[in-house]
Amino acid sequence: MPEILMRMKKTIGIVFVGLIILSCNNASSKDSGSLLWKVSGNGLENPSYLFGTHHLIPISFLDNIEGIKEAVESTEQTIGEIDLTEMGQMQLKLMSEALLPEDITYESLLHKEDIVLLDSALHEWLGVGLDQLGHLKPSMLSNLISVTLYKKYYPNLSGEKSMDEYFQEEASKRFRPVKGLETVDEQIEILVNSQSLTRQAELLMCVVKHPDLLKEQMDKLQAAYHAYDLESIRKLYEEDNPDDPCPATPEEKDILNKKRNQQWLEKLPALMKEKPSFIAVGCAHLAGEDGLIEGLRKLGYKVEPVK
Repeated sequence: MPEILMRMKKTIGIVFVGLIILSCNNASSKDSGSLLWKVSGNGLENPSYLFGTHHLIPISFLDNIEGIKEAVESTEQTIGEIDLTEMGQMQLKLMSEALLPEDITYESLLHKEDIVLLDSALHEWLGVGLDQLGHLKPSMLSNLISVTLYKKYYPNLSGEKSMDEYFQEEASKRFRPVKGLETVDEQIEILVNSQSLTRQAELLMCVVKHPDLLKEQMDKLQAAYHAYDLESIRKLYEEDNPDDPCPATPEEKDILNKKRNQQWLEKLPALMKEKPSFIAVGCAHLAGEDGLIEGLRKLGYKVEPVK
């Protein structure tokens, strides 16, 4: 069980293909070709920088990003989806919120044949079955399975330290503040409580029954991210896949991307005015009409790729 708990920790804050389908509408070609963006104008004395992370790619990838070191050095604080120094607090709360209510079991959520299939898949992928994991909500099992499969498919890419952790640690080394755009409670709500248990169970069985589709989506995300292609990432997350047996609903997409971006855009102007900031969030939050790049432009900032 300790390894399972470690995997649970790794799922915190992950914006993961196939599980969290982010909505980014109508991105233009100018929003491709870079993961690092300079934000200036609109009263800023010094520019801030916006970078799209991939939560499960090792930090050695950053050696390929032109201008990334200069962007980090020239800013005075780092902003992430959450302040990762709160990870311990998040673990404790997650362990409570991730549990099924006492009156709910998988027997009440799934047909008997699906329970057998799920238990077999858990043993195959995680090494334990429902006898040990049956107290967890389906969304938690979905995340555990997906992170585990990612590490299986991409063992050379699955670093122990995420980009998000790296940037925040670099800020701490320089005695710079780290700010989170969301609270621990908000991230946990998104991770395990934003859908009904019935819907969570439906999506869990989609992962179990269609691991090949999940692998296909992972491959596309890898290719797009390594090409710095936000437009392809936008299409992967936003456009409906006719082969997807359980596509995300518009409401689910809004909760997981559009509404979060709107909340972040309400906070970023004051943070950037306070100090030039290095902003590191999941790459799928950047592109599209509802993304951070266009959102900052609509607020009057000049947002340009660093190439």
